[in-house]
Amino acid sequence: MNTLIVTRHSALIEYLISEGLATADTPHVSHVTPDDVRGKHVIGVLPMHLASLAESITEIPLDIPADMRGKELSLADMRNYARPAVTYVVTAA
Repeated sequence: MNTLIVTRHSALIEYLISEGLATADTPHVSHVTPDDVRGKHVIGVLPMHLASLAESITEIPLDIPADMRGKELSLADMRNYARPAVTYVVTAA
């Protein structure tokens, strides 16, 4: 299955690689179109209408304290705030 990382955060990409959820060769983009995600496994956050086009979507839930929200996170921050990856299959009703 083709995998695509959708994020604008470089620390998330580093984290995914360090956790074995992606490789250095896994493509990544900051913005997507429906054609970009259709039939792929996406790692990141998508609006539901795009998530429903993907084969599956994996998110890394982050438990970020209020004073850190809106700030760019480091790899160390990612390791500290990340919770286990969760994969979803989204279908439109």
